[in-house]
Amino acid sequence: MTDHLLAATVDHLAAANWMFACVNAAEDGDAPEAPEPVPRPDNKPYADQGADPGTEQDPESASASASAGTDAVSPDTLVRFFG
Repeated sequence: MTDHLLAATVDHLAAANWMFACVNAAEDGDAPEAPEPVPRPDNKPYADQGADPGTEQDPESASASASAGTDAVSPDTLVRFFG
């Protein structure tokens, strides 16, 4: 899960830097190329950490538990969100 969060953070920073460069570039100059997203690792390590792939929540129950004010968010929900 940490790898996915780190990749998302790097992608957002790269996009912010690219937007800053685009806005502050000369109007008649070439626009910089958009950054490539960082490759995400596959989801297989989660099965190795003891998570049973058959117990994955469906999206309706995951969003219902998130809107109910619970503090805990399952790793599967984070992977689907940042995926």
